[in-house]
Amino acid sequence: MNYTNLPKHLLFALFLFLLSAAISWILIKRVKVLDIPNGRSSHSKSTPTIGGLAIVFTFFFSMLLLYIFADKPMITERYFLGFTFSSLLIAGMSLYDDLKQKAVYIRLLTHIVAIIIVMSFGIIIHAVDFGYKILFINSEALGIIGYFMTFWWIIGMINAYNFMDGLNGMAGGNAIIASIFFCIISLSQGSNFTYIVSYTLGAGVLGFLVFNFPKGKLFMGDVGSTFLGFAFAVISIIASLYDNAHTSLLVIPLLFFHFIYDTFFTFLRRLLKKENVFQSHRTHLYQLFNRMGYKHITVTVFYYAVAVAQGIGAMWLVTIPGIGRLFVFIPYLIFQIIYSIIIIIHAKKKDLI
Repeated sequence: MNYTNLPKHLLFALFLFLLSAAISWILIKRVKVLDIPNGRSSHSKSTPTIGGLAIVFTFFFSMLLLYIFADKPMITERYFLGFTFSSLLIAGMSLYDDLKQKAVYIRLLTHIVAIIIVMSFGIIIHAVDFGYKILFINSEALGIIGYFMTFWWIIGMINAYNFMDGLNGMAGGNAIIASIFFCIISLSQGSNFTYIVSYTLGAGVLGFLVFNFPKGKLFMGDVGSTFLGFAFAVISIIASLYDNAHTSLLVIPLLFFHFIYDTFFTFLRRLLKKENVFQSHRTHLYQLFNRMGYKHITVTVFYYAVAVAQGIGAMWLVTIPGIGRLFVFIPYLIFQIIYSIIIIIHAKKKDLI
């Protein structure tokens, strides 16, 4: 990356922010698609939704400009088209679901098709980079395992992000924090495409967030949350595929470790209690935190602080060679275990679970 171009990129990011904010404002004033409160909701009044359209439109507009005006290819056209087309499919189906409320299996089928498209364009996990070959983790040995890893990583991130979009600013603010750190890491490692995608996502989400946090005048809906989960999952794979400037596949999992842990922990807890894991609920750790009497803004800012700490860890992770990168996760895992124990104990005292 030529650092002399940074002012141009900052101006472009500012333009994208203003574009996203303008679209968000129009959605609030002109588009009457409302999120009606139900038993799973954390809000008490009907609120305009599909705010994720601002994020999605801003992203695809920037990708179009990038495709037309980029001085030189930053990734292969195959990767670019695969990422863009599959993202459009996810966003389109999620918007349709926001409007028509289709069955879960239709959404799941769309997610599977999008992932198959991604893999058909060669965006596959070939290796988990530890700086050297260890056990069976290398490009020759992964083989078919890489396809399974790719599938479960992407579909896991889609659902984790969708599940964690339940409080004002939760999904949006954490996306911005992750985008900033991934942008810095990509820039430092010369991954130009992921650097631009990172600030594009961040600018688009920020334009939406000014209407979403803290007052909650606009929600992003599935069109925003599923798109963000998908985009972060796929861009992490693309970043790891660079030959000369690849970014460790472990960076995005660390940046969203609190989301991933909350989703996995809640799923496992409900499964062990023999609950219907496909039924809507309000027992994610962040939801219990809120229901214990803490305000939306308190819970959300707490998760922001955790996200920043994870971002610092991600910047440290990329400087560590070999399997030592895995050990960076340990303090965050210990923190999440302690946090989940505290939340569960107090939630049981209040008969929330």
